Amino acid sequence: MQGRYHLIPINLTLLCLTACICQNLYAETGSTEPVLLPTLKIEATRTDTDWLQTPASVYRIDQNNNENNLGVNLSETLKGVPGLQLNNRENYAQDLQISMRGFGARSTFGVRGIRLYVDGIPATMPDGQGQTSNIDLGSLDHIEVLGGPFSSLYGNSSGGTILTTTKQGEGRDSIQLGYSGGSHNKGRADIVLQGGADQPNEPSYVVSSSYFDTDGYREHSAAKKVLSNAKLTWDLDDGSKVNWIVNHVDINADDPQGLTRKLWKENPKQQVPFLKQFDVRKEINQTQTGLTWSKPLNDQHELYGMVYAGHREVTQYQSIPKGETSLELGLDDDGNPIPSSSQQNPRHAGGVIDFSRDYYGTDLRWTGKDLLPNTRLTAGLAFDYMDEDRQGYENFDSNGKYGVKGNLRRDEKNSLWNLDPYVQASWQFLPAWRLDTGLRYSNVHYESKDAYFKAAEYPADSDNGDDSGKKDYKKLLPSVALTWEITPQFSTYMSYAKGFETPTFTEMAYPTVGTSGINFDLNPATSDNYELGLKSQNRFGNFTAAVFQSETQDDIVSGESNNGRNTFRNADTTLRQGVELSWNKKLWRDLTAQASYSFIDATFDADISNTDSAKVVAKGNYIPGVAKNQAFAALAWQPETGFNAGLDVRYIDKLYVDDINSDAAPSYTLTSANVGYVWKNADWKVRTFARVDNLFDDEYVGSVIVNDGNGRFFEPADGLNWSAGLSLTKAF
Repeated sequence: MQGRYHLIPINLTLLCLTACICQNLYAETGSTEPVLLPTLKIEATRTDTDWLQTPASVYRIDQNNNENNLGVNLSETLKGVPGLQLNNRENYAQDLQISMRGFGARSTFGVRGIRLYVDGIPATMPDGQGQTSNIDLGSLDHIEVLGGPFSSLYGNSSGGTILTTTKQGEGRDSIQLGYSGGSHNKGRADIVLQGGADQPNEPSYVVSSSYFDTDGYREHSAAKKVLSNAKLTWDLDDGSKVNWIVNHVDINADDPQGLTRKLWKENPKQQVPFLKQFDVRKEINQTQTGLTWSKPLNDQHELYGMVYAGHREVTQYQSIPKGETSLELGLDDDGNPIPSSSQQNPRHAGGVIDFSRDYYGTDLRWTGKDLLPNTRLTAGLAFDYMDEDRQGYENFDSNGKYGVKGNLRRDEKNSLWNLDPYVQASWQFLPAWRLDTGLRYSNVHYESKDAYFKAAEYPADSDNGDDSGKKDYKKLLPSVALTWEITPQFSTYMSYAKGFETPTFTEMAYPTVGTSGINFDLNPATSDNYELGLKSQNRFGNFTAAVFQSETQDDIVSGESNNGRNTFRNADTTLRQGVELSWNKKLWRDLTAQASYSFIDATFDADISNTDSAKVVAKGNYIPGVAKNQAFAALAWQPETGFNAGLDVRYIDKLYVDDINSDAAPSYTLTSANVGYVWKNADWKVRTFARVDNLFDDEYVGSVIVNDGNGRFFEPADGLNWSAGLSLTKAF
């Protein structure tokens, strides 16, 4: 127990030192004329407070400050948020690798452990599986990133929450045409139509569509992406507001997969020669729509409603060889064939994943203000449902050719749903003190109905039997935060919340022992999350500091990854603790500066046994995929028109590749520079930009494939690369 808390005294010392510095800064400002600072309202915590009084680590990023880029990946915009780790794996078949304070780092594709929202509509399925591919940067207004205990307000799999908001149409009707290109034949063409409402009760609108393609940095990493997004907004006479959002994304991407350290050093652009025959790739097609509605009934009561529905189809071709039959491996002591991971085994699910999902849900809530003196109450109910039709096929035909859809090997219907009631309360019990509490009952219900039965030429109990099953996960999630407004420019807070994360259906798709069937042995992870923070806003800029600790039981960690097939297991306990610092300031006129630093000590807090002594995970080993140290600094000149420029530097510490910490991707520092020019008059606007990323051509690994069974852990990232673009806007 003594070793578990060894960081806290150091962090508290740092926090106290920071508080003293901020107090001194405030004392200096108090001797001069008062400084009017912008008030930044925060939506993520639903507390109707501005940034300074919000008792959580929450950050807002405005897209209009991040326009000198291609506008394809969320990593181009989400920079410098402490505690948030975004790894661009240069692989459009697997999405970005995102983790928050170490939660979500296990993901080999998609996003886990972090809730994603687009205009209030979940981009995360009820089981916790999310993706960033449908976020349209071309019509984006801003992003809020919420970390720490307060994320539990969003229920399951909320080690952090990212909320993106599309622009609302305003002013005259206009059309924007743009094209940008870059290294490796990257090209993106886009069109944006927008306009404000001319009359009351008429909609304002933003309609955006883009086409992107690239040859890719590595062999077999080409991709094509079509993304369209539309948002209509009605501000009605009765004070209510309605947003209707429609989104569609279509992706076809090759997957270069990982490399061993030896192959990475030989040629980071290559694909493993043996894997080329499999033509590994992914096809994604998703359409969704949603409606949000808010209405103040009077000065005290307000209603909010959200409904959404969507359809998603994914086909993925993996690099799994046919292999040998189980009979060739012999029989066990009971006379049954020894299990084999090859597709010749009758219980193997094949090398092609093919599924479609229909999903829908709603979130309804009421807010009451000052029903009791200085209080704000919120009560709501969230419902989400997903119905999945999943098949598996052999990835070879009768002639033995790989990379095609062969015989059916898996056929099941999966469904899951949650019905989460929640309440929040905020009480300003003294002029400078406020108490915020929350309670959410998170429950997720899984069911799988197996429709694939096939007898084998083996003993009867070795055929592909019925793998149907169901399981329920549920947890009561309390949260509490205490805020002290020490001065109008300086506040501090402390908070606690219980966290809850269920395994996703994708993580349950394969058992750790055997070759098919849903892994219902996986337990949900639960965590106790603590945070102590401070914030300051004065003429010296905006400053934050936070110390946190999260102790997790039954943490879901990667089991083993083989040729694209990933298994998962539970670790008894894990521990994440650290400190986060951030600062930003308008230095002079349109010159701004930003800096942040994160320290995360993410470790296994108990041994994980293994029959193979070389694979025993020792207590104290670092959780793979989590950078212990991160730092970011940026300087930007951003006037509304004319010349603009920016320079940023990002440091990422080494990333361990597996649970036993056998190897690590080395640390790296990246420098990026951009310039642009904006010209506009009453009717026209012209914007140009050029940028260079990885200015000093460092060789580095963008992300790691955690616990890859073949040792192909490393996903190399691009060297020196460039991009440039031009857009024309005409108002009518």
